[in-house]
Amino acid sequence: MSGAGAPAITIEGAEHVRVGVVAAQWHTEVMDGLVSGAQKALAEIGVEQYEVVRVPGSFELPVVARALAGRYDAVVALGVVIRGGTPHFEYVCAAATDGLNRVALDSGKPIGFGLLTCDTEAQALDRAGLPGSREDKGREAVEAAVATAVVLRNIGMSQ
Repeated sequence: MSGAGAPAITIEGAEHVRVGVVAAQWHTEVMDGLVSGAQKALAEIGVEQYEVVRVPGSFELPVVARALAGRYDAVVALGVVIRGGTPHFEYVCAAATDGLNRVALDSGKPIGFGLLTCDTEAQALDRAGLPGSREDKGREAVEAAVATAVVLRNIGMSQ
């Protein structure tokens, strides 16, 4: 099971971090769980300034993440791609992952990686932060992005 060995992330000083969240629309139940987990985490961490923007699918995450990186201290990208019977899975996963990495490096802004790449819908549901799910990847993506934004601010690298 993924998630084994995950660190407990303590975040202090996040009340002034501004966060943009970009979330795909495919696989509504999974995405609703990821977005809900992200919003709950933002509230618990104390982030008051955030915006959630929806895009059609995971392939569109990087371009909107890039736009949000120009306006926010951190961006959280949420999506899900479930393997099918064609190479489409590999292409979309690679394009979205590479694109989000490029946005982070080019912008200097942390991108919380909440893109689920699963073999089955059951695996995705188990990571979506829904009642009965074993993991909450929406929460984890927020925690990673906000914690990194705080680190960048503390070392004088935030823009």
